[in-house]
Amino acid sequence: MRSRSTPTPCRSALLATLLLSLVAAAPRAAGAAAPTKVSLGATLPLTGAEARIGGFFKEGYELAVEEANQKGGLTVGGKKLPVTLSILDDTTTQATAVSLADRLVNSDGVDFLLGTYSSHLVEAQSTIGEQNRIPYVNGGGGATKIYKRGFKYLFGTIAPVELLGTTLMSWIDVQQKAGKLPRPAKIALLWENTAHGKDFRKGVSDFAAKSGGAYQISVDESFPLDGKDFSALLGKVKAANVDLFLADAHLPDYITMHRQYVAAGLCHKVVSYGARGSEKGAVDALGQENVNYVVSGVWWSAELGKKPGLAKAFVELFTSKHQGRKPEWFQALAYESARALFTAIEQAGSLDREAVRAKLAALKIPSMLPGGTLEFPASMGQQAQNPFVLQQNLPDRTSPIIFPPDAATGTGIAVNPRCPK
Repeated sequence: MRSRSTPTPCRSALLATLLLSLVAAAPRAAGAAAPTKVSLGATLPLTGAEARIGGFFKEGYELAVEEANQKGGLTVGGKKLPVTLSILDDTTTQATAVSLADRLVNSDGVDFLLGTYSSHLVEAQSTIGEQNRIPYVNGGGGATKIYKRGFKYLFGTIAPVELLGTTLMSWIDVQQKAGKLPRPAKIALLWENTAHGKDFRKGVSDFAAKSGGAYQISVDESFPLDGKDFSALLGKVKAANVDLFLADAHLPDYITMHRQYVAAGLCHKVVSYGARGSEKGAVDALGQENVNYVVSGVWWSAELGKKPGLAKAFVELFTSKHQGRKPEWFQALAYESARALFTAIEQAGSLDREAVRAKLAALKIPSMLPGGTLEFPASMGQQAQNPFVLQQNLPDRTSPIIFPPDAATGTGIAVNPRCPK
């Protein structure tokens, strides 16, 4: 005979069903209560090789958050919610960037992630967003390799570095066809041995290959990230007697390499370090006279703020906060990444990660970036495809946009006046 205290299987099932019904009918537990804030997390290289740029990205993120909060926060489900941002120092180290992002999600409980800076860090860290199904929006990882992994939660406001190489060659081609550069023009193509550098190399190489013999790549060499001595590489360039010096480098390598370039007495008709050249830190380190006529291809320029629109509004907001200092593309891409995420959150009307992810995937909004629109095309792995603008350093310490024509604020000088005739 069964004891009265021992439930039968049938009674156990009935009790379980009743408990589930009560839980479903009960008000949400405190942990699932209506949100009172939007919590964002990010890591940035605030120390290490990329510390300077990490600081710039921090300025961009913080400005976007401050602006949102000054307006009362983000509108979520008909209610204004303040935005909080937790930024941790990933020390320019992949393993640290990954572990800290995991901490932000699984220990600190942030709602969404903003990305770090530098392609190799973003490539590693973005796996945390994917594994945890949390939207990860970044403006610091431009290598196409990052976006070819089929990730659904990864979004990049930064256009592919390959387009940088193509844009640079397009301007050079205009100068060559105008008779200002020799045909064929001999190129020294130097690129950091990273996904970033390989994309730059592909952009330049593909253009040259399709030029019908207009360009000849005489030096095609890679170098390690964070190099200290480029003398052997520059020796090969000198021996090749090339016309165009086209390198891809992160800021520390640009400063080191160009200092050795100048010391070696090198001079070429066109000199470019890809996206580097006009940064105030580089000008201060190298001296204005040594960076004159360097051409750089950038994702955004404060020169775009000379015309009415979103870029102008951003420049005014930034310079007001930073005592007249103008922003560079680093702050702009960080700010635009946060703005894209904020827009998706408000469009979703909730902090549900899947809902916000869907809005990011379908996003198409006016932007301060070149081209005027920001979207994340699925066919490109959710990486924005905005065009680049080219700038050139001039002796008067300005760096006007020289290409494309519809964005130009000055005229480019094709043949470097610093070189002996």
